[in-house]
Amino acid sequence: MACEWYKGMSFYQIWIRSFKDGNDDGIGDLYGVYDKLDYIKSLGVDGIWFSPIYPSPNADFGYDISDYKNIHPEYGDLDQFKKVLDKAHAIGLKVIMDLVINHTSDEHPWFIESKKSKDNPYSDYYIWRDGKKGKLPNNWDSMFEGKAWEYMPERDQYYLHLFAKKQPDLNMDNPKVRDEVKSIMRFWLDMGVDGFREDVITFISKADGLPNGLPFIPVANGMPYYKDGPRIHEYLGEFREVCNEYDCFLLGEGPMTTTRSALRYMEGENRTLDIMFNFDHMMADCFLTEYIHRPFNLVKLKKAYSKWQKELNGRAWNTLYIENHDHPRVISRYGNEKFHRESGTMLAASFIFQQGTPFIYQGQEIGMTNIRLDSIDKYVDVSSKTNYHRFHTREAIEKRLERIYHSSRDSARTPVQWDDSWHAGFSAVEPWFYVNDNYPEINVKVEEDDPLSILNFYRKCLEYRKNSDVILWGNYREFFRKDPLLYEYERSYKGKKVLVICSFSEHRMPLLIPKEYKDLHGKLVLCNYASHDKKVLKPYETRVYELK
Repeated sequence: MACEWYKGMSFYQIWIRSFKDGNDDGIGDLYGVYDKLDYIKSLGVDGIWFSPIYPSPNADFGYDISDYKNIHPEYGDLDQFKKVLDKAHAIGLKVIMDLVINHTSDEHPWFIESKKSKDNPYSDYYIWRDGKKGKLPNNWDSMFEGKAWEYMPERDQYYLHLFAKKQPDLNMDNPKVRDEVKSIMRFWLDMGVDGFREDVITFISKADGLPNGLPFIPVANGMPYYKDGPRIHEYLGEFREVCNEYDCFLLGEGPMTTTRSALRYMEGENRTLDIMFNFDHMMADCFLTEYIHRPFNLVKLKKAYSKWQKELNGRAWNTLYIENHDHPRVISRYGNEKFHRESGTMLAASFIFQQGTPFIYQGQEIGMTNIRLDSIDKYVDVSSKTNYHRFHTREAIEKRLERIYHSSRDSARTPVQWDDSWHAGFSAVEPWFYVNDNYPEINVKVEEDDPLSILNFYRKCLEYRKNSDVILWGNYREFFRKDPLLYEYERSYKGKKVLVICSFSEHRMPLLIPKEYKDLHGKLVLCNYASHDKKVLKPYETRVYELK
């Protein structure tokens, strides 16, 4: 039987390199995590999701793994991880790890052996192909660096990499590779880990023959032949069997996944995944990728939210998030930096009270914002650099940097702003990456003391959610679907109703009430202002009512 305990929980994501430096070398680590576990618990979350903390050359900052059964020396060691795990469990926090098995680092021992020859024990651990008449094996693109094939003279063949060149794709059709994955899972589960978030897991089964892709899919040429591949559910079923031995939780990442496709993974007792990250609601200010920026469109955001709420209701469980390590900061995208506190608190209510399991990304709870750097050379994210040099190269440098400001994953990876001291309290020495200049105003310490702060509003939202059967289990209904500035939705359960009102306007606006309510007879349980008007919403105001 697949587990169910995740449904009443909320999680906090740690991208460790920028979370907290505990040994004063400028890099976040497990010592810093250990020191901040009580703070994480104070938010009202029930678990931690660690982005990769394994040894890695950091071509993609941990998502290029060179050893699946160890800890990166910059972050600590297995003993320190066990201390973090034990303390987390002692204070009531579960811990899930990132399981990155679509690809490894090209510095992983498997690949080092695989590239040597066509007849060694690791030869078939990766996807190798001959060129075709002096050309690449097919026309697929990688997500991060040009075409999806890299030539290796030792074998006189090309290897497939759907992401960076230093991230060769594993050959999951090889049963030995799947056995390796199961061994990795058991290693961490035996240590006491509670589950896994499986990175780009819908990509691990490629179509037979690797046919040429459709040439009009920008950056994702070939995706129809590796997304939701022919043996994906067979392979995930094998991994699910391992988890079922441990009451393990499985969360999958599904880029460009539809509700119809997601349900094939998540529906029923024999599901291969418990829940899945989708990207639909992260496209409300862009086209296909954040780099192709567009004005924010609330109607587009609401459509994505409501689609997943309605189509999964009673069949599968949603994930709820608006930030993670792969997306720029949401206040800079869907909110308003001039109305920092107001829009940050409103955005919290807009997603936390939907049906599903919320995920809060480090720094989101204090409203961290995008960083603006004056040169592409100051950015470190491989996808940002590639986008800068691949697209819109005839534009002025200033305009291309503006695109990076709106799109770079590096904005989500600046050091967490703990206080207003030097380096924002992240480290006693120069951090590995730039601290956002707004840290004296936006930090944990200053927000702890402000009852109306974004930090304390997140705490109120998570506490209310945890104690409300309506929010945990209720049905979802959206009102004023086409309104470009107002998001209102209802949750209902066993005769009880909760109405969530979110203004996305920087101006005062009339308070609209669904016709069936006639008047808001009920209890106002949350508001992001100290006072409210019965007929008018202030800029980015949010309210939550329990209705009779």
